[in-house]
Amino acid sequence: MALLELRNIVRSFGDFAAVDGVSMMIESGEFFTLLGPSGCGKTTLLRMIAGFDAPQSGEILLDGKDLVATPPEKRPIHTVFQSYALFPHMTVAQNIAFPLRMRKIGKAEINERVKEALDDVRLSDRGGRFPGELSGGQRQRVALARALVSRPRLLLLDEPLAALDMKLREQMQLELINLQKEVGITFIYVTHDQTEALALSHRIAVMNGGKVEQLDEPSKIYDCPRNRFVADFIGTCNLIEAKVTVAGEEKMVLEIDGLGEVTARNPGGELTGSKGVLALRPEKIKIGQQIALESGENRFRGKVHDFLYMGDVTVYIVEVGEGVHIEALLPNSAAGRPRIFAAGDPVEISWRYDAGVFLND
Repeated sequence: MALLELRNIVRSFGDFAAVDGVSMMIESGEFFTLLGPSGCGKTTLLRMIAGFDAPQSGEILLDGKDLVATPPEKRPIHTVFQSYALFPHMTVAQNIAFPLRMRKIGKAEINERVKEALDDVRLSDRGGRFPGELSGGQRQRVALARALVSRPRLLLLDEPLAALDMKLREQMQLELINLQKEVGITFIYVTHDQTEALALSHRIAVMNGGKVEQLDEPSKIYDCPRNRFVADFIGTCNLIEAKVTVAGEEKMVLEIDGLGEVTARNPGGELTGSKGVLALRPEKIKIGQQIALESGENRFRGKVHDFLYMGDVTVYIVEVGEGVHIEALLPNSAAGRPRIFAAGDPVEISWRYDAGVFLND
């Protein structure tokens, strides 16, 4: 049995369907992420799991028991918010102890559990400090310790790293991964940051318009998006309009206006005549002055339309055919200083037939 099961959850605000028939199962010990753009329903769904809002229909089952009628303070669930919500007049130890005091737990047990929580988040020497004396990352860890001290079955995290700068956010991502492994509590994490979701999660539910577009492991969502929205939302992706002219058992031939024929992997089914897009990640595309053609590869000549130097990689927008622009990525890791192509330079690009995926949805 799954630890948490959502069955056909619906929540509307007037004519707006914030959550529209969402069902999913979350396993014990899982780091599960709700990912999507603003307004997709992920925070509304998290609030219903926490008990701060109620679904208009559907069931929220924890260990097989429906929680819908259970008030938030009676649920074995805690939430960490982006704002941290720490009491500025209390020390770190007092902030962490607060939920235990509200439950009238004995002082000796409170002290022991606070010490254990401080050790978990590596703040054992900061118990006597006030939140205003801590860095943003340390305050985030205090908020986590306060949520963990009650030993909840579920920990809900609502964009907890959004206010941190990039370097600190990366450090906290590693700390969250390690902390979740150490404490073994199920995390449900809400974010709109695709990179963060891919780095942290065991599984991701990609949401859009109140529905789940795809629920899978990060690598499968990235490499095998189910539809155009997922391919476009997760990372950077070339979406090239195409029509299937021949569909074999393993391969298919696509016709792309202004470019011609492209060989691609057949995702399954009889698709001859179907229109859709070829979803192709920039890092799957080779680029160079001349590229040796290997078996099963597509190769085209073009010119650099524009480029973006990003330190570790350079991203090139290559114009091939008539009006077709394809983004390719070239690592800057070769020995010596690799050549950076300039706008207007002639180049070749190539990719394997199975590098991309055809989407007719």
